Amino acid sequence: MYAAYFGLRELPFGITPDTSFFFGSPRSQEALNTLLVAAKSGEGFIKITGEVGTGKTLLCRKFMATLGDDFVTAYIPNPFLEPRTLMLALADELEVPYERDIDQHRMLKSIMQRLLDLARQGKRVLLCLDEAQAIPLETLEALRLLTNLETEKRKLLQIVLFGQPELNRKLELESIRQLAQRITFHYHLGPLSRDDLDFYVAHRLRVAGYTGARLFSPAAVNRLYRASGGIPRLVNIMAHKALMLCYGEGKQTVAASHVDGAARDTVAVKRPLWPYVAGAGALAATLAGLAWTFAR
Repeated sequence: MYAAYFGLRELPFGITPDTSFFFGSPRSQEALNTLLVAAKSGEGFIKITGEVGTGKTLLCRKFMATLGDDFVTAYIPNPFLEPRTLMLALADELEVPYERDIDQHRMLKSIMQRLLDLARQGKRVLLCLDEAQAIPLETLEALRLLTNLETEKRKLLQIVLFGQPELNRKLELESIRQLAQRITFHYHLGPLSRDDLDFYVAHRLRVAGYTGARLFSPAAVNRLYRASGGIPRLVNIMAHKALMLCYGEGKQTVAASHVDGAARDTVAVKRPLWPYVAGAGALAATLAGLAWTFAR
């Protein structure tokens, strides 16, 4: 595609969470620092919230990669599970052996034994749950009971919840108030500022191997910010499309017009129907031209 044209080793604006592209903006760095301090404190629940596309999953992976050898981490990306199934998932993550027909009581005892064994080895165990707003209420209560496992000195299991703002509303319910009271650290991950977005784009290009002059013009960055609202996932989607349009025209600098075309082709960016169709047609024509070139 356009990677070789712009002197890139890889595509810079993928939407798959890749920790090598983690950008330490003031907010994301504060969130990471909060997680690290909370993990070392060894107490209770930790909660990170943010709107869709603000980088919660990437933050989660960066956090787990940053923890030292003193930590054992378990990661459950889709916690829309009943309590027993969640315990089975946790057991798998912690490499707890169990029989297929094991009941919940024996499963809990096996998990506790594994946690005790790890504690004797000087390890701290941390469970990270992504998309936590989807956790059923009965499963949240089961998680609270898991944090009752402790020695005289500290908890045997810490739990980090990464979720959309809907998680906050769920935690306000009277039925799970005990869990809400156990959240000792929390942080809300917001969008990028205009200046942060400029550095974000440059950072991802640099990680991808770009060594040339400024690739996105200031006007293009302004349009990216206005169209995305500073949401990193939308920035990535539109920056990728803008680079495709720029390449398709044989240009060396991404202009505001390229971002406009990318924005009109992006469903999550609200635009009137007629410019959206026009933008989609322009990008489709560019893609068709590129496909024909590659096929030759």
